[in-house]
Amino acid sequence: MRLFRSLSTNASGVRLSGTNTLLRAPLEKDWRDYAELRAGSRKFLEPWEPTWPSDALSRDAFYRRLNRYASDWRNDSGYSMFLFDRQSSALVGGISLSNVRRGVAQCGTLGYWMGEAYAGQGYMREGLDLLLKFSFGELSLHRVEAACLPHNDRSRNLLLGSGFSEDGFARKYLKIRGTWQDHLLFSILTEDHALRRDNA
Repeated sequence: MRLFRSLSTNASGVRLSGTNTLLRAPLEKDWRDYAELRAGSRKFLEPWEPTWPSDALSRDAFYRRLNRYASDWRNDSGYSMFLFDRQSSALVGGISLSNVRRGVAQCGTLGYWMGEAYAGQGYMREGLDLLLKFSFGELSLHRVEAACLPHNDRSRNLLLGSGFSEDGFARKYLKIRGTWQDHLLFSILTEDHALRRDNA
């Protein structure tokens, strides 16, 4: 028996559209496309991610992931979305805002991944801008944080090109491929994003 609870109405109704991309919450029907894209991009993705469990691409693991996403949306603690090519509807990657903190922080942590075949084509840059508009608008956050490995030039350039500031260096910040790794830390504030949009 499948223990999957549908995403809340709020989550399932959110669609963020750009010129070439669309962001929406993942659905059950996305499993095969997700599994195929991640499998085909495994060597491309693994150097930057936590160790993949043995069942990482199974249907059951995907449904467990959806359950966690649904809970995060309901609790206002995280917002995970899939990134699609708007014209072809092809799944190209994913973007998440996790560890949302309210109160005096009003902050969340950015994460993202991209299928190898779609890297370097501007999808993530546009998708990230859509997520930031959602974060600072709909969610009323004050700050979005991100981190990347020091040698991940593509990710560093994406963040800097999207208006993030490089804030510092964190020793052994995240466990990547089973090893605690140093990371560069980045952030963008709502006023940074507003100024960037005004000057666009």
